[in-house]
Amino acid sequence: MRIRRIAAVALRQFYLYRGSPTRVVPLFAWVAIDIVLWGFISRYLNSVAAPGYNFIPALLGAVLLWDFLTRVMQGVSTAFLEDVWSRNFLNMFATPLLISEYVCGLVVTAIATSVIGLLTMLVLASLAFGLSFLVYGAVLVPFVLVLFLTGIAFGIAGSAMVLRLGPASEWFIWPLPALVAPFVGVFYPISTLPGWMRAISRLLPPSYVFEGMRAIVRHAQWDTANLVIGFALSALYIVAAAIFFRQMYRTAVRTGLLARYSAETTS
Repeated sequence: MRIRRIAAVALRQFYLYRGSPTRVVPLFAWVAIDIVLWGFISRYLNSVAAPGYNFIPALLGAVLLWDFLTRVMQGVSTAFLEDVWSRNFLNMFATPLLISEYVCGLVVTAIATSVIGLLTMLVLASLAFGLSFLVYGAVLVPFVLVLFLTGIAFGIAGSAMVLRLGPASEWFIWPLPALVAPFVGVFYPISTLPGWMRAISRLLPPSYVFEGMRAIVRHAQWDTANLVIGFALSALYIVAAAIFFRQMYRTAVRTGLLARYSAETTS
């Protein structure tokens, strides 16, 4: 892989954002709305709940972390879909660009866009609602890393689905975080789930992050080995998603689907 080619993929996205305010505003607008909404919900719950429990770090912190994962996933998938929407996908691979370089360029784009969203959420949550990240301690860094890797894996896998099924299947990508959220216990402990859902949650890295976050907020005992499991699973998902994308790309090339790419193609 060549760094210049990876940078070129990311640079194209930068030019798109620079020339279109409508692409820039959603980077921080939707996360700001989520933080404000859940911030006031958390503040209301504090006013009606029994004294001694603070919903701000437990509930608003969970929303912030889950929004971060969602923005990372959408950073990858939206960068991919920009090439699909503009019918530029074929042009990209008419060059010597490798598929691995292209995917890495999407990841670099996701890093940039997700950082903007994360900073927006941190500033709003801290200034408007008094969310102090000191309550989580240094473990917040590996928490964010696990969610970042998971979001990248989801974004690559979703892009591979569109590559195989056609642009109309992009609607399979957007609901993905909502479909996963009930299994990972963003707002409630995994123990409240039925057995079959708990079995699925053990395979999803974010579940270990949110369980650990709640334990830290409650000052309860928490096994750091769970964080290692979450990190290992997220790394495994990255590898699996990359292999899946490569296979879908090869299938699209071999079957001629890549040459017939259009908004009406769904199979």
